[in-house]
Amino acid sequence: MNEKDVLILAIESSCDETAASVVKNGRTVLSNVISSQIKLHTLYGGVVPEIASRKHIEKINQVIEQALQEAEVSLDDLDAIGVTYGPGLVGALLVGVAEAKAIAYAKHLPLIGVHHIEGHISANYIENSELEPPFLCEIISGGHTHLVMVRDYGKFDILGRTRDDAAGEAFDKVARAIGLGYPGGPKIDKLSNEGNPDAIAFPRAKVEDAPYDFSFSGLKSAVLNYLNKCRMAGESIAEADVAASFQKAVTDVLVDNAIRAARDYRMDKLAIAGGVASNQHLREAMEKACEREGITLYNPSPIFCTDNAAMIGVAAYYEFLNGTRHGLDLNAIPNLKLGER
Repeated sequence: MNEKDVLILAIESSCDETAASVVKNGRTVLSNVISSQIKLHTLYGGVVPEIASRKHIEKINQVIEQALQEAEVSLDDLDAIGVTYGPGLVGALLVGVAEAKAIAYAKHLPLIGVHHIEGHISANYIENSELEPPFLCEIISGGHTHLVMVRDYGKFDILGRTRDDAAGEAFDKVARAIGLGYPGGPKIDKLSNEGNPDAIAFPRAKVEDAPYDFSFSGLKSAVLNYLNKCRMAGESIAEADVAASFQKAVTDVLVDNAIRAARDYRMDKLAIAGGVASNQHLREAMEKACEREGITLYNPSPIFCTDNAAMIGVAAYYEFLNGTRHGLDLNAIPNLKLGER
Protein backbone atom coordinates (compact mmCIF):
# COMPACT_ATOMS: atom_id res chain seq x y z
CA MET A 1 0.00 0.00 0.00
CA ASN A 2 1.07 3.57 -0.70
CA GLU A 3 1.71 5.59 2.47
CA LYS A 4 -0.97 8.09 1.44
CA ASP A 5 -3.66 5.47 0.84
CA VAL A 6 -6.76 5.74 3.02
CA LEU A 7 -8.29 2.38 3.90
CA ILE A 8 -11.81 2.23 5.27
CA LEU A 9 -13.66 -0.82 6.54
CA ALA A 10 -17.35 -0.31 5.86
CA ILE A 11 -20.31 -2.14 7.40
CA GLU A 12 -23.89 -2.21 6.05
CA SER A 13 -26.79 -3.88 7.86
CA SER A 14 -29.80 -1.62 7.26
CA CYS A 15 -32.20 -4.29 6.02
CA ASP A 16 -31.62 -7.94 5.10
CA GLU A 17 -28.05 -7.93 3.77
CA THR A 18 -25.11 -8.26 6.12
CA ALA A 19 -22.22 -6.67 4.26
CA ALA A 20 -18.63 -5.57 4.78
CA SER A 21 -16.13 -3.99 2.42
CA VAL A 22 -12.66 -2.52 2.38
CA VAL A 23 -12.39 0.58 0.18
CA LYS A 24 -9.16 2.36 -0.76
CA ASN A 25 -9.15 6.11 -1.41
CA GLY A 26 -12.89 6.24 -1.93
CA ARG A 27 -12.85 4.72 -5.41
CA THR A 28 -11.12 1.34 -5.28
CA VAL A 29 -13.05 -1.59 -3.81
CA LEU A 30 -10.62 -4.15 -2.39
CA SER A 31 -13.38 -6.44 -1.15
CA ASN A 32 -17.17 -6.48 -1.12
CA VAL A 33 -18.77 -9.28 0.87
CA ILE A 34 -22.55 -9.63 1.07
CA SER A 35 -24.50 -12.23 3.03
CA SER A 36 -28.07 -12.12 1.70
CA GLN A 37 -31.15 -13.25 3.62
CA ILE A 38 -33.52 -13.31 0.61
CA LYS A 39 -34.20 -17.06 0.76
CA LEU A 40 -35.04 -16.82 4.45
CA HIS A 41 -37.50 -13.93 4.07
CA THR A 42 -39.09 -15.36 0.92
CA LEU A 43 -40.85 -17.84 3.21
CA TYR A 44 -42.75 -14.92 4.76
CA GLY A 45 -43.32 -12.83 1.63
CA GLY A 46 -41.13 -9.98 2.85
CA VAL A 47 -38.48 -8.97 5.36
CA VAL A 48 -39.25 -9.91 8.98
CA PRO A 49 -37.32 -7.37 11.12
CA GLU A 50 -36.67 -9.65 14.12
CA ILE A 51 -35.34 -12.45 11.93
CA ALA A 52 -33.18 -10.01 9.98
CA SER A 53 -31.61 -8.67 13.19
CA ARG A 54 -30.87 -12.15 14.49
CA LYS A 55 -29.24 -13.16 11.20
CA HIS A 56 -27.08 -10.03 11.19
CA ILE A 57 -25.74 -10.99 14.62
CA GLU A 58 -24.85 -14.45 13.31
CA LYS A 59 -23.13 -13.20 10.17
CA ILE A 60 -21.50 -9.85 10.97
CA ASN A 61 -18.16 -11.16 12.22
CA GLN A 62 -17.93 -13.63 9.36
CA VAL A 63 -18.43 -11.05 6.62
CA ILE A 64 -15.94 -8.64 8.22
CA GLU A 65 -13.29 -11.34 8.52
CA GLN A 66 -13.87 -12.35 4.90
CA ALA A 67 -13.72 -8.73 3.70
CA LEU A 68 -10.39 -8.16 5.45
CA GLN A 69 -9.04 -11.45 4.13
CA GLU A 70 -10.03 -10.74 0.53
CA ALA A 71 -8.57 -7.24 0.73
CA GLU A 72 -5.39 -8.71 2.22
CA VAL A 73 -5.37 -6.24 5.11
CA SER A 74 -5.81 -6.41 8.88
CA LEU A 75 -7.60 -4.15 11.34
CA ASP A 76 -4.22 -2.56 12.06
CA ASP A 77 -3.98 -1.31 8.46
CA LEU A 78 -7.25 0.64 8.58
CA ASP A 79 -7.66 4.42 8.78
CA ALA A 80 -11.35 4.51 9.72
CA ILE A 81 -14.55 2.53 10.17
CA GLY A 82 -17.67 3.52 8.20
CA VAL A 83 -21.12 2.20 9.06
CA THR A 84 -24.72 2.76 7.98
CA TYR A 85 -26.63 4.31 10.89
CA GLY A 86 -29.89 5.12 9.08
CA PRO A 87 -32.39 4.91 7.61
CA GLY A 88 -33.44 1.27 7.87
CA LEU A 89 -34.76 -1.32 10.29
CA VAL A 90 -33.73 -0.22 13.76
CA GLY A 91 -32.75 -3.69 15.03
CA ALA A 92 -30.75 -4.42 11.89
CA LEU A 93 -28.98 -1.05 11.99
CA LEU A 94 -28.05 -1.51 15.66
CA VAL A 95 -26.08 -4.66 14.88
CA GLY A 96 -23.85 -2.87 12.38
CA VAL A 97 -23.49 0.25 14.50
CA ALA A 98 -22.55 -1.74 17.62
CA GLU A 99 -19.97 -3.73 15.66
CA ALA A 100 -18.44 -0.61 14.12
CA LYS A 101 -18.23 1.13 17.52
CA ALA A 102 -16.56 -1.92 19.07
CA ILE A 103 -13.87 -2.06 16.37
CA ALA A 104 -13.32 1.71 16.42
CA TYR A 105 -12.95 1.66 20.21
CA ALA A 106 -10.65 -1.36 20.29
CA LYS A 107 -8.37 -0.08 17.52
CA HIS A 108 -8.59 3.67 18.30
CA LEU A 109 -9.96 4.38 14.82
CA PRO A 110 -12.20 7.23 13.65
CA LEU A 111 -15.87 6.23 13.47
CA ILE A 112 -17.94 7.58 10.58
CA GLY A 113 -21.70 7.11 10.44
CA VAL A 114 -23.04 7.05 6.88
CA HIS A 115 -26.53 7.81 5.56
CA HIS A 116 -27.74 4.77 3.63
CA ILE A 117 -29.11 6.83 0.72
CA GLU A 118 -25.86 8.81 0.46
CA GLY A 119 -24.22 5.41 0.13
CA HIS A 120 -26.44 4.54 -2.84
CA ILE A 121 -25.54 7.83 -4.53
CA SER A 122 -21.84 7.19 -3.87
CA ALA A 123 -22.05 3.76 -5.55
CA ASN A 124 -21.77 5.64 -8.85
CA TYR A 125 -18.19 6.69 -8.02
CA ILE A 126 -16.94 3.11 -7.84
CA GLU A 127 -16.91 2.29 -11.56
CA ASN A 128 -16.83 5.84 -12.93
CA SER A 129 -13.52 7.40 -11.94
CA GLU A 130 -14.32 10.49 -14.00
CA LEU A 131 -17.62 11.23 -12.23
CA GLU A 132 -17.51 14.23 -9.92
CA PRO A 133 -20.23 16.56 -8.61
CA PRO A 134 -22.31 18.38 -9.59
CA PHE A 135 -24.74 15.92 -11.18
CA LEU A 136 -28.34 14.77 -10.88
CA CYS A 137 -29.10 11.46 -9.20
CA GLU A 138 -32.33 9.50 -9.00
CA ILE A 139 -32.36 7.07 -6.07
CA ILE A 140 -34.91 4.28 -6.59
CA SER A 141 -35.22 1.58 -3.94
CA GLY A 142 -37.67 -0.38 -1.85
CA GLY A 143 -37.99 2.35 0.73
CA HIS A 144 -37.06 5.52 -1.16
CA THR A 145 -37.58 7.35 -4.42
CA HIS A 146 -35.67 10.64 -4.53
CA LEU A 147 -34.45 12.98 -7.24
CA VAL A 148 -31.51 15.02 -5.96
CA MET A 149 -28.94 17.50 -7.14
CA VAL A 150 -25.53 16.36 -5.91
CA ARG A 151 -23.81 19.72 -5.30
CA ASP A 152 -20.65 18.25 -3.82
CA TYR A 153 -19.51 15.13 -2.01
CA GLY A 154 -22.01 14.65 0.80
CA LYS A 155 -24.02 17.76 -0.15
CA PHE A 156 -27.44 17.41 -1.77
CA ASP A 157 -30.50 19.40 -2.73
CA ILE A 158 -33.67 17.31 -2.82
CA LEU A 159 -35.63 18.21 -5.96
CA GLY A 160 -38.30 15.53 -5.72
CA ARG A 161 -39.45 12.60 -3.62
CA THR A 162 -42.32 10.15 -3.51
CA ARG A 163 -45.52 11.35 -1.86
CA ASP A 164 -46.55 7.80 -0.90
CA ASP A 165 -45.12 4.42 -1.98
CA ALA A 166 -41.52 4.11 -3.08
CA ALA A 167 -41.05 2.55 -6.51
CA GLY A 168 -39.58 -0.66 -5.09
CA GLU A 169 -42.40 -0.91 -2.56
CA ALA A 170 -44.92 -0.72 -5.41
CA PHE A 171 -43.05 -3.47 -7.26
CA ASP A 172 -43.21 -5.74 -4.21
CA LYS A 173 -46.92 -5.12 -3.58
CA VAL A 174 -47.91 -5.66 -7.21
CA ALA A 175 -45.77 -8.81 -7.44
CA ARG A 176 -47.52 -10.17 -4.36
CA ALA A 177 -50.93 -9.40 -5.87
CA ILE A 178 -50.04 -11.15 -9.11
CA GLY A 179 -48.80 -14.14 -7.11
CA LEU A 180 -45.09 -13.85 -7.93
CA GLY A 181 -43.88 -13.66 -4.34
CA TYR A 182 -40.84 -11.90 -2.87
CA PRO A 183 -38.63 -10.15 -3.92
CA GLY A 184 -41.02 -8.49 -6.37
CA GLY A 185 -38.75 -6.28 -8.45
CA PRO A 186 -36.59 -8.95 -10.14
CA LYS A 187 -39.62 -11.23 -10.67
CA ILE A 188 -41.66 -8.52 -12.40
CA ASP A 189 -38.63 -7.52 -14.48
CA LYS A 190 -38.22 -11.12 -15.65
CA LEU A 191 -41.92 -11.80 -16.29
CA SER A 192 -42.23 -8.53 -18.24
CA ASN A 193 -40.03 -9.99 -20.97
CA GLU A 194 -42.94 -12.23 -21.91
CA GLY A 195 -45.61 -9.50 -21.80
CA ASN A 196 -46.89 -6.56 -23.82
CA PRO A 197 -46.11 -3.26 -22.02
CA ASP A 198 -48.92 -1.51 -23.91
CA ALA A 199 -51.60 -4.14 -23.18
CA ILE A 200 -53.17 -2.31 -20.23
CA ALA A 201 -53.40 1.48 -19.80
CA PHE A 202 -52.32 2.03 -16.20
CA PRO A 203 -52.10 5.65 -14.93
CA ARG A 204 -48.98 7.80 -14.65
CA ALA A 205 -49.37 10.15 -11.69
CA LYS A 206 -48.14 13.73 -11.83
CA VAL A 207 -47.97 16.00 -8.80
CA GLU A 208 -49.14 19.39 -10.08
CA ASP A 209 -47.37 21.65 -7.60
CA ALA A 210 -44.16 19.60 -7.56
CA PRO A 211 -43.05 18.50 -11.05
CA TYR A 212 -40.20 16.30 -9.78
CA ASP A 213 -42.19 14.47 -7.10
CA PHE A 214 -43.44 10.91 -7.52
CA SER A 215 -46.61 9.05 -6.57
CA PHE A 216 -47.02 5.31 -7.09
CA SER A 217 -49.92 4.54 -4.74
CA GLY A 218 -52.57 5.26 -7.39
CA LEU A 219 -50.80 3.09 -9.93
CA LYS A 220 -50.54 0.25 -7.42
CA SER A 221 -54.26 0.58 -6.63
CA ALA A 222 -55.11 0.59 -10.34
CA VAL A 223 -53.27 -2.71 -10.81
CA LEU A 224 -54.97 -4.26 -7.76
CA ASN A 225 -58.39 -3.06 -8.97
CA TYR A 226 -57.72 -4.51 -12.44
CA LEU A 227 -56.76 -7.89 -10.96
CA ASN A 228 -59.79 -7.95 -8.62
CA LYS A 229 -62.15 -7.00 -11.44
CA CYS A 230 -60.84 -9.82 -13.63
CA ARG A 231 -61.08 -12.36 -10.81
CA MET A 232 -64.62 -11.33 -9.85
CA ALA A 233 -65.72 -11.56 -13.49
CA GLY A 234 -64.03 -14.93 -13.92
CA GLU A 235 -61.81 -13.54 -16.67
CA SER A 236 -58.34 -14.96 -17.32
CA ILE A 237 -55.43 -12.72 -16.35
CA ALA A 238 -52.41 -12.35 -18.62
CA GLU A 239 -49.92 -11.96 -15.78
CA ALA A 240 -47.02 -11.10 -18.08
CA ASP A 241 -49.05 -8.28 -19.67
CA VAL A 242 -49.99 -6.93 -16.23
CA ALA A 243 -46.35 -7.03 -15.10
CA ALA A 244 -45.07 -5.41 -18.31
CA SER A 245 -47.74 -2.68 -18.33
CA PHE A 246 -47.20 -1.87 -14.65
CA GLN A 247 -43.43 -1.78 -15.06
CA LYS A 248 -43.69 0.53 -18.07
CA ALA A 249 -45.91 2.91 -16.10
CA VAL A 250 -43.33 3.11 -13.30
CA THR A 251 -40.45 3.43 -15.74
CA ASP A 252 -42.13 6.20 -17.73
CA VAL A 253 -42.56 8.36 -14.62
CA LEU A 254 -39.01 7.73 -13.37
CA VAL A 255 -37.51 8.58 -16.75
CA ASP A 256 -39.75 11.59 -17.43
CA ASN A 257 -39.07 13.23 -14.06
CA ALA A 258 -35.32 12.72 -14.31
CA ILE A 259 -35.11 14.08 -17.86
CA ARG A 260 -37.35 17.05 -17.00
CA ALA A 261 -35.05 17.97 -14.10
CA ALA A 262 -31.95 17.58 -16.29
CA ARG A 263 -33.43 19.96 -18.84
CA ASP A 264 -34.61 22.49 -16.25
CA TYR A 265 -31.28 22.54 -14.40
CA ARG A 266 -29.24 22.21 -17.60
CA MET A 267 -27.38 19.19 -16.30
CA ASP A 268 -25.64 16.85 -18.72
CA LYS A 269 -24.80 14.21 -16.09
CA LEU A 270 -27.48 11.94 -14.62
CA ALA A 271 -26.93 9.00 -12.30
CA ILE A 272 -29.36 6.37 -11.02
CA ALA A 273 -28.93 4.38 -7.82
CA GLY A 274 -30.71 1.99 -5.46
CA GLY A 275 -32.05 -1.53 -5.87
CA VAL A 276 -34.62 -0.67 -8.56
CA ALA A 277 -31.81 0.90 -10.62
CA SER A 278 -30.77 -2.68 -11.43
CA ASN A 279 -34.08 -3.18 -13.30
CA GLN A 280 -33.12 -3.97 -16.89
CA HIS A 281 -36.13 -2.30 -18.53
CA LEU A 282 -35.57 0.90 -16.54
CA ARG A 283 -31.87 0.97 -17.42
CA GLU A 284 -32.64 0.56 -21.12
CA ALA A 285 -35.35 3.24 -21.09
CA MET A 286 -33.12 5.68 -19.21
CA GLU A 287 -30.22 5.03 -21.60
CA LYS A 288 -32.40 5.77 -24.64
CA ALA A 289 -33.79 8.96 -23.11
CA CYS A 290 -30.34 10.22 -22.09
CA GLU A 291 -28.89 9.43 -25.50
CA ARG A 292 -31.71 11.38 -27.11
CA GLU A 293 -31.08 14.38 -24.82
CA GLY A 294 -27.27 14.32 -24.97
CA ILE A 295 -26.99 13.42 -21.29
CA THR A 296 -24.29 11.12 -19.92
CA LEU A 297 -25.91 8.39 -17.84
CA TYR A 298 -24.16 6.72 -14.93
CA ASN A 299 -25.58 3.50 -13.50
CA PRO A 300 -23.75 1.17 -11.13
CA SER A 301 -23.45 -2.53 -11.87
CA PRO A 302 -26.39 -4.41 -10.27
CA ILE A 303 -24.20 -5.65 -7.39
CA PHE A 304 -23.60 -2.02 -6.38
CA CYS A 305 -27.28 -1.04 -6.84
CA THR A 306 -28.63 -3.40 -4.21
CA ASP A 307 -27.50 -2.94 -0.59
CA ASN A 308 -23.75 -3.39 -0.19
CA ALA A 309 -20.96 -2.08 2.02
CA ALA A 310 -18.67 -0.84 -0.77
CA MET A 311 -20.96 2.13 -1.41
CA ILE A 312 -20.89 2.90 2.33
CA GLY A 313 -17.10 2.83 2.26
CA VAL A 314 -17.04 5.31 -0.63
CA ALA A 315 -19.41 7.71 1.16
CA ALA A 316 -17.41 7.29 4.39
CA TYR A 317 -14.18 8.25 2.58
CA TYR A 318 -15.53 11.65 1.54
CA GLU A 319 -16.97 12.20 5.02
CA PHE A 320 -13.52 11.29 6.38
CA LEU A 321 -11.87 13.92 4.16
CA ASN A 322 -14.48 16.47 5.31
CA GLY A 323 -13.52 15.83 8.92
CA THR A 324 -16.69 13.97 9.94
CA ARG A 325 -16.14 11.96 13.11
CA HIS A 326 -18.77 10.31 15.30
CA GLY A 327 -18.43 9.44 18.95
CA LEU A 328 -19.20 6.15 20.63
CA ASP A 329 -22.66 7.55 21.35
CA LEU A 330 -23.54 7.08 17.65
CA ASN A 331 -26.98 5.50 17.51
CA ALA A 332 -29.17 3.92 14.84
CA ILE A 333 -31.74 6.34 13.39
CA PRO A 334 -34.33 4.31 11.44
CA ASN A 335 -36.11 7.35 9.92
CA LEU A 336 -33.03 9.43 9.11
CA LYS A 337 -33.83 11.91 6.33
CA LEU A 338 -31.49 12.60 3.44
CA GLY A 339 -29.29 15.58 4.31
CA GLU A 340 -29.75 15.13 8.08
CA ARG A 341 -26.66 14.71 10.23
